[in-house]
Amino acid sequence: MAYAPSRLMQVVLIGLLLAALGVVGLWAWWSWGGTGSPLRADAGDAEMVALGRQVYAAQCASCHGPTLAGEPDWRTRNPDGTLPAPPHDETGHTWHHPDQQLFDITKYGVERFAPPGYRSNMPAFEDVLSDREIWAVLAFIKSRWPDETRRVQEARNSNR
Repeated sequence: MAYAPSRLMQVVLIGLLLAALGVVGLWAWWSWGGTGSPLRADAGDAEMVALGRQVYAAQCASCHGPTLAGEPDWRTRNPDGTLPAPPHDETGHTWHHPDQQLFDITKYGVERFAPPGYRSNMPAFEDVLSDREIWAVLAFIKSRWPDETRRVQEARNSNR
């Protein structure tokens, strides 16, 4: 005797399938930051690193230096209370932060995440760079770090 599924059973199965697809879709959306861009900058992606090198040269090097060395005496406040641009190489503190935090600071500016009254010369790039360009700059920066620095910073990403 052949089993014929009832109409209710068909509706339930279709509902479960749609729910499962929804969960997978939400997971994918969350994994990519809800923006269509990855949550991490991939220093191993040659295309992203190349784009990041170009964008960094055009948008970041004037303050952070062409070799990522930052401005001299970057830990001492300027007369206006701001800090000089820090290095993005392994001598700075960029690698102390997870990718998402670096992305957010770059996109929205330092002051959005700093305590009240904190002043920074770092502009927000929300209206200047696409998300992909910001991730690419971060990939380029990370590609210049020694392997051990990258490993330590990558561990910070897994703790997000």
